[in-house]
Amino acid sequence: MSNSRFKYLLLSLCSLLLVSCSEYSSVLKTNDYEYKYEAAKALYAAGHARQAAEIFSMLLAPLKGTAYGEESLYILGEANMKARDYESAAMFFKKYYQAYPKGPYMEMSRFNSAYALYKQTPDVRLDQTSTMEAITEFQNFLDYCPHTNLKAHVHEIIYALQDKLVKKEYLSAKLYFDLGTYPGNASSNGGSNYDACVVTAQNALKDYPYASADLREDLSILILRAKFHLARKSVENKQMDRFREAIDEYYAFQNDYPESRYAKEAKSMFDFSKRFVAKGEQPLKYKWRASYDNDIEAEDGKKEKTEDKD
Repeated sequence: MSNSRFKYLLLSLCSLLLVSCSEYSSVLKTNDYEYKYEAAKALYAAGHARQAAEIFSMLLAPLKGTAYGEESLYILGEANMKARDYESAAMFFKKYYQAYPKGPYMEMSRFNSAYALYKQTPDVRLDQTSTMEAITEFQNFLDYCPHTNLKAHVHEIIYALQDKLVKKEYLSAKLYFDLGTYPGNASSNGGSNYDACVVTAQNALKDYPYASADLREDLSILILRAKFHLARKSVENKQMDRFREAIDEYYAFQNDYPESRYAKEAKSMFDFSKRFVAKGEQPLKYKWRASYDNDIEAEDGKKEKTEDKD
């Protein structure tokens, strides 16, 4: 066994002691950069990522341009990743592939840079700038490494990140819908919030064609709801056209989601709209409940029987 290999194994065995005794302090202070480099690798191998990262960060400048410098930069990124310092990890991985565009760790540096950004993405209710940055970094990874074995995994992550953006848009559209005719937002005819809901949801469907089927269905039913309730609450001279729009939206929804979990609700809105268009009667003459039961059909049947007797 070579001296260097023996030295590395010995340091690996002693690394658990290094983090809790004066030996670790001496490693930080020494100017023997080869020894410091081996100690950092030993700490990293033993699972002491934070201590290893501290030492590797001290080696970047003195080892730059040497055989050890390139590996030190890459392992520094990995050490920060394992220490869950994702911001630093992304920075060092990016530094690696920029400094060594043809280096042996280029592919993994590009992937890990994107993955570190992915790990930082926030809850969907917060600003999603970092989510978009992660998507861009993953797409760049695929551009630079088109034959990577990680392609399928990367696509899965990109779709998951896009779903976060879609969910963010859904929550925005849902907020507009919930505001409805709130006077602080709505126009004089009561339509602005519903219109904003429709536009926001439609843009999300257009901008993210690969969103999950469930999210696309949620956005589509929200569009139908918004158009339907906009018609119900519009001024009289706009109701007919808007109920027709709701009917058209129902047919589009039914075509896209024939087995939708919202089928009963959608059909109730369609029946309500169809009756209004057919008879030109004010929708307030029919009951409308959030439970979407059969009150509309039952009451309409009673009305028709009364008309037959007349």
